[in-house]
Amino acid sequence: MKKAVITLAAMALTTALAASPASAAESGSRPDIDCMRAGMGVLKEAGLFSAVAMGGLPIETAVAVGVTVRSGADISGVPNPIPLSVVLADHRAGDNSLFVYPWCS
Repeated sequence: MKKAVITLAAMALTTALAASPASAAESGSRPDIDCMRAGMGVLKEAGLFSAVAMGGLPIETAVAVGVTVRSGADISGVPNPIPLSVVLADHRAGDNSLFVYPWCS
């Protein structure tokens, strides 16, 4: 069951990123590794990294620290809680991410 949820979440993120007008692959840009590292740092500083790695990140927790849904993004296919692999992939998506992260501006 958990593997199916992660697979569906990854598919939803892939679909959302592919549907964006200028995906990272099309624009030739590199993954936003600095943003991903900053997000990992935020989770570690809050003492949440292990818990998120095991059980995912509840959307309401992300919102409580200033994360917002990117204008025009459809997050209806994103599970709640969001698996860590999906959270990190979204951070790497840069301007094509589903969410806007205050530590990545």
